[in-house]
Order: sequence, then structure tokens, then C-alpha cells
Amino acid sequence: MKGQSRIFSGIRPSGDLHIGNYLGAIKQWIKLQDSHEIIAGIVDLHAITTPHEPEKLRRATLETAMVYLAAGLDPNKVTLMVQSHVPAHTELAWILGTMTPLGELERMTQFKEKGREAAARQGIMAGLLNYPVLMAADILLYQTAVVPVGEDQEQHVELARSIAERFNNKYGETFTVPAVQLQKESARIMSLTDPEKKMSKSDESAKSAIMLADEPGAIREKIKSAVTDSGKEIRYDPDAKPAVSNLLVIFSELSGRPIKELEESYNGKAYAEFKSDLAEAVIEGLKPLQAKLTELRENEQAVLTILRDGSEKAAAIANKTLASVREKIGFL
Repeated sequence: MKGQSRIFSGIRPSGDLHIGNYLGAIKQWIKLQDSHEIIAGIVDLHAITTPHEPEKLRRATLETAMVYLAAGLDPNKVTLMVQSHVPAHTELAWILGTMTPLGELERMTQFKEKGREAAARQGIMAGLLNYPVLMAADILLYQTAVVPVGEDQEQHVELARSIAERFNNKYGETFTVPAVQLQKESARIMSLTDPEKKMSKSDESAKSAIMLADEPGAIREKIKSAVTDSGKEIRYDPDAKPAVSNLLVIFSELSGRPIKELEESYNGKAYAEFKSDLAEAVIEGLKPLQAKLTELRENEQAVLTILRDGSEKAAAIANKTLASVREKIGFL
């Protein structure tokens, strides 16, 4: 693919996707697909680290692929693949796990947060602890130069960098040490009901996230009930006005209007008018994606073919890296 820097990134197929997934990840990949070699994964091995239902996982995997395509990822430019279809991910994760200190994994912020949730439900499983090692394998298998992630995943990429450096120092130059790429404002879209929390598929409140498949009425209702900050000023200030700042980011990303222009446009206006206009911008911004999604659902076989071809292409790259690793660590 033209020899540009390679990017690997992915989304867990653990439920319907929301605008946070689109703005914080998929939209970034679309911007980069002409200038970078992108491998866009549907990371279903990660999805089973939390309780799941097999049929729902299968459906969510296919739906995630459809969203990738509907949003604008071009399979002629981007490699779309399913993580579990490339066995090299699990083998490299085991190898890297043998040289990753337990303390480093226990310090992961996401493990602490999800571990508390898991402990309250069924206890903490080893897969949750080892999640970052599998993520490191995902990245390092493809000699990934750049990893575009949200702020909550930055710590995991730093661990991948540390593991790569540790392996390279012990066995010789093997892995590309990846760089982190954050998109400053839209890297982390926050909940509509609690601007201190990331927008999430698993939030208890249905009003916390705008799903990509939401009908216009549902979008208007969710934005109308979205929390705001004290005072009446509509300005971007994440520290003093986190709720309004989050809404401004969403407005800007889905309308194409700069935040500065939006601040000026709503200077002196009420939250109600701002929210009403924001709802219409979201509805219009999602229309093309939703229309394409409807088309793709009527031609699932074509999507399955794209995933099969992409997974085979990804496996060819991954297996080359894994062969080098196996030789260097002394496997017969």
C-alpha cells in the first residue's frame, strides 16, 4: 500500500456503536486512509474478556464491520479484519505475557476500573488482567508505526512500547516501537449524562450515548436531556464547563463547523436553542452513514467476503512477524 507508515487499531464488538466510537476512532482512520496503511480490526478476542452471549457477539462483529464501511473506510485502501481469524494474535500474546511483569498489568487504570466491576459480578478473570498484553500483540504483530487511540487507551500503548523495547533489547531488533497519536478534542467523547465519564456502550443510562443507528426522535430526546453546566455561557472550557465543552465537540465534529465559530454563533443564546440545533446537526451528520448501513445489511455476503480477504491479508503480515519472534526466542 504505497509504503506509508502502518497503523493498527480496532474496536471491540461488544454492542451497538455510538458517536464516541465514530468520532474518536473511525473518523480518524478515514482521515488517514489516503496517507497511511491502515489495518482496522474488529477485536473480538478482547470482547470476550467481559460476559457475552455468543450469537450477540457474532452479530456485533458483522455490524461493526458494516459501520466501518458505512462510515467511509474503503476496503481498497484499508485492511478490514477480524482478530480471532488471525491466530498469530493469541500466540504472540502468550509469548509477550511471559516477559511482562505482573505489577505492570495490575497498575493499568482500565484494569482497576473494570476489575472493580467484574469483582462485583463474577470475580476477576485472567483475561481481563492480560487484556493489555493481547493489545500489545495486536499492535506489534503488524510492525505498527502509529496507534491512533483515545486518551483512555494511551496507557496500554505505552505498555506495548515498553514490551517492544524489552524484547528488542533482549533478542535483537524485532518490533517497531509504536508512537501514540491522539486527536486532541474528539479523542474522548464523554457521556451525555455524566461528562466525567467516557461515552460507553455499557452505561446503565440509555440516555448517556447516541447510538449510530438512533432514530431522529431518540437523538433529539437524548440531547434535550443532556446535562449542562452552571451558568449560561456556551464556551469551550473542559475544566470549568465539561458538559458544554463535550456538546461543542460533538457539534463541531458532526457539522464541520469549528468550535470557535460555534461559540460566537451561540454567544448570549440559551442552552435550549443550542441543544435544539445540536440535535439537528447530529441527525444530519449521521444520515449518510445510516443510509449506507441500511444498504450493507441487505448484502451481508459482500461484507463477509471483505472480512475474509482482509483477515487473510492481515495474517500474511502477522505470520511474518511471528516467524521472526519464534526463531529468536528459540522455538524448534
